[in-house]
Amino acid sequence: MTTALGLILLGYLAGSVSSAILVCRLMGLPDPREHGSGNPGATNVLRVGGKRAAALTLLGDSLKGLLPVLIARALHVPDWVLGTVALAAVTGHLYPLFFGFRGGKGVATALGAFWGVDPWLGLAWAATWLIMAALFRISSLSALTAMGLTPLYAWFLTADARLTGLLTAIAGLVVARHHSNIRKLLEGTESRI
Repeated sequence: MTTALGLILLGYLAGSVSSAILVCRLMGLPDPREHGSGNPGATNVLRVGGKRAAALTLLGDSLKGLLPVLIARALHVPDWVLGTVALAAVTGHLYPLFFGFRGGKGVATALGAFWGVDPWLGLAWAATWLIMAALFRISSLSALTAMGLTPLYAWFLTADARLTGLLTAIAGLVVARHHSNIRKLLEGTESRI
């Protein structure tokens, strides 16, 4: 049990490291929390800093979801611990300890965590996002669609009720963080890629 708690704490602390803020500081760019949409995530960093900064942010956010889960997997913990570590990493991104509990929307961190739990889940999720982005050119719609399908993918690929429940909780948290995007989608004012 001590190992599980340590891994969960590791997941939360890793998630709490804001790639967007660190990348912007290192590249001499404005704080993404104070410019653009105010969201410390890759999409807003693209607005304030360009493609390179956004790519680095996306990579960092994905890795902080992926690495704690891979460490847990290497320690041969039960699947429910993998799912809880993934949930902790995403929660850390949404509510980061190191940045006043004001985090991003969790899409890239969730994707990294999903990939760590099951590479096929990560692939299915990424393929869904890419297809939706190609069809509609709206990042938030792509993420919301992929998150909405996460429970189905998780159950089909793992057939584990507890793990599916934890991955569904991640999807629910990320969808909840997109409340302003959902409103804009309904109003037809959401920005395009």
